[in-house]
Formats: sequence, structure tokens, C-alpha cells
Amino acid sequence: MASFYVQNFGCRATQADGAAIDREFRQRGLTRAQAAAEAGIVVLNTCTVTAAADQDARSAIRRIHRDNPASQIVVTGCYAQRASEEISSLAGVCQVIGNSDKHRLVDLVIPGSSAATRSTLNNEDPSPSPRGVQTLLPVSTLLQNSTQVFVSDIFAHTELLAAPVFDSSNQRTRPNLKVQDGCGNRCSFCVIPFVRGHSRSLALEKVLKAIDDLVEDGFREVVISGINLGRWGRDLNPPLRFEDLIRAILQRTSLEKLRVSSVEPMDWSDELIDIFASSSRIAKHAHVPLQSGSDRVLRAMHRKYRPWHYERKIENIKAAMPSAAIGADVMVGFPGETDFDFEATHRMIEQLPLTYLHVFTYSPRPGTPAVNLHGRVAPEVAAERNRILRELSDNKKLAFMGSFIGSTLEAITLHASDDKSSEALTDNFQKLRLPGRHPANHWVRARIEGISGGALLGVRLKSECREVCDHHA
Repeated sequence: MASFYVQNFGCRATQADGAAIDREFRQRGLTRAQAAAEAGIVVLNTCTVTAAADQDARSAIRRIHRDNPASQIVVTGCYAQRASEEISSLAGVCQVIGNSDKHRLVDLVIPGSSAATRSTLNNEDPSPSPRGVQTLLPVSTLLQNSTQVFVSDIFAHTELLAAPVFDSSNQRTRPNLKVQDGCGNRCSFCVIPFVRGHSRSLALEKVLKAIDDLVEDGFREVVISGINLGRWGRDLNPPLRFEDLIRAILQRTSLEKLRVSSVEPMDWSDELIDIFASSSRIAKHAHVPLQSGSDRVLRAMHRKYRPWHYERKIENIKAAMPSAAIGADVMVGFPGETDFDFEATHRMIEQLPLTYLHVFTYSPRPGTPAVNLHGRVAPEVAAERNRILRELSDNKKLAFMGSFIGSTLEAITLHASDDKSSEALTDNFQKLRLPGRHPANHWVRARIEGISGGALLGVRLKSECREVCDHHA
């Protein structure tokens, strides 16, 4: 029996796409291999948000071709959409399938297989795309190395894969459901709108059905994600708001815990904050991208908020949810970023109640306006700014974790890390280590006694989490 392996790079949305591909291969009768070196078909589901992401994909292609030269290497995702010819020139690549045609990847990899299964995975009716099977732009089925390329206009793309995805180390806890794809923003540094297309939402009833199915399968916490999640519903007919989605999940499903991934600052309305704060069924965790604390840099980035707007949002979230984890994405080295600009970012982050950062160094992306800006920041300067913010992030995280020593936190068990301990994740997004082996997917209350290796150390209390578990007994 043919075997396959799917390797995902990048964000939760990419991982969700990969989970849909994985599921469809298995529904077609293929078996999942344990590693790329053992698979007949290897799908690399790529990211292209930085040059390093592109390099990671190229390195993986070379390694797989070296270790498993007989495998059929299929490259899909954002890098495939952006640079199909570049990828097709690499030895071992058999097919390049962009995001535009990812919804029919299994049909393309296994010619002649039925499309009936595919239609059950998508957000659209199973009728043929108006572009038709052969509408591929550009089309190159016989390049130098006989690589097939399937890339078409991403802005004509309307299908949305909606399969849940699971962390590879944690198959029975916290599935991630992608409910939105694409982005209508045009940040000057970002290539994602050009490889993901317009913002597209999974219909409300389909979201609720997917969550009901996950609850029926025994899952207790679900993470909803998207490329620009806060814009969910704006493209539906009639239009809906992200707040409508959250309220519907709470009112119309029995999901015990909902966790929300990244939401842009302008979409954190007072109403949304109130919904988060007032429900014990929503994880107290907010990820709010910042990018820069400099007004001048934010304007050059074409971001749709100013530093004082961001500060107010974070302060409102903290006031409503004092124990919440609040994270941010921050970029250093954007063209023209001066020492003064960086100090504004550092000072702002230092003063705000943020609890962790994802720090990135600017990477020029072909086709974006920022590549034409003057004032490139020297690599060594950008690296030092990155280091400084990571150190600040570590200090903030440690202080936040330390504030819970002696208190009791709610968590969901993940898996046993060894014979002597198990891992869990707290409601406010902290890794928790418990003594002994505990089954996954159970609520616990734990008394926090210390910190070690970036995790809280806790002792499980005898009583379960009554507030959540009894609510759905």
C-alpha cells in the first residue's frame, strides 16, 4: 500500500491545511509514514514569510531527495505559490502546487482518484471550479527536470480547507480549527496577502458543525485560527462579525474551552474583550501583534493603528483579565528603523503588561513595497536589537510565571513527558509540569510551587476543575 508523509512549515493556518491533506490521503487508502525517509509521497507544505522560511523548505527538499531519492516530492503552500519556478528547479521535486490549487492536491498527486472525498473537506460545494481543472497560471508540465507546476490566480480562489490540525506530539488534545484564510490588509513588509488571497471565512454553520464534531469526538479545548482571524465574517452574506462567531460558539455548542489565536489590535473591540472576560469557557489568552512601538515605523509599515491605540487595547485587556497571558509579534530591522525608533519600541514593551514576545528580524520579500524603502538596517544592528527584545521577553515571561507561585491554576493535560512527569497547559497559556503520569485531555487544578526550564511546576489537587467540567456534566 502506498505511503505518504506531510511536513508543515509556519503558521497554524498552514498546519491546518496540512491536516486536511493528511486526512484526504488516508481517506483514499494511503498509509501515513513515520518519517519522510520512509514515504513514497512526501508533501512539503511551505511558508514564505521570511527568507529563512524559504531556506528551510529548500534544505528539507535536498535532505529528503538525498535520503529517499525514490520518493515523489510534492511542494505546496505559500512558498510554492510565490516562487514555483524556483522550487521546480530543485532536484527531486516532482510537483509544485500553489495555495490556489492546494484544494485538489490529492487528485493531482494521485491521478484518476475520486473527487468525492475532497468535496467533504472544503468550504464550497463539490461542483467544479469555474476556472476548470486545466486553468493553471502559469502552466509548466515539462520543465527541465519534468516537474509539474500547478499555480493559478490566488485572488480567484474561494475554497477553504477546514480540517482540524493537531500538534504532532499531542494527538488527543487541543485541535486547531482554521475558520478564516487570506488577508485584506496590505502591510508594506508582508507577502502573505499575495500568496493567500482575499480574506475568506468558513460559514458560521460549518464552524459550529466542526466544533460539534470535535466535542463529540471527546475534545475539550479547541483553538480557532486564521490568517487575519478578527476579520472573520466580513465577506459572508449577510456579513457577520468576529464577536458574532464567538458568541455563537458559546451559545450553540457545548465546547468546554475555546482558545483564540492571534487577533489584530484594531479588532479587539470593547465588546470582544468583555466576551473574553465574562466567560469561563474562553481561555484567558490574547495574542495582539504589535510589530513596532514607533509611530513613524508603523506608518511606513502601513499598519492600521498608532502606538497609543495599541497601548489602550493592551491596558483594557489587562484590566478585564488580570491573569491573562498577553503576547505580541515584534519586528526589528525594518528599513529606516533608527536607534530612536527602536528605543520607542523597547520602552513601550517594557511599560506594557505583555507577558511574552515573538521577535522577528525584517526579511525583504519580493514584490512588497518595503523592499524599495531606503535605510537598510545593518544585519549586526538588527541582530542586537533582536537579542535585546528576546531578553526583555524572557524577563517578562519569568516575572509573569513567578506571579502565580502559591496560587492555583486550571489546566488541560497534554501528555506524559517521561515516566516521572506529565505536561499540561494552563488556561492562561503557561506550560505546566506535573509529577506522575496523567492521561491527556483532562482538566486539572494545580497548586503552583515553582518554575523550572520555562515551565511552571505544580502539584495536582484532588478536586477536578469544577467550574468548567460541571458546567457540561
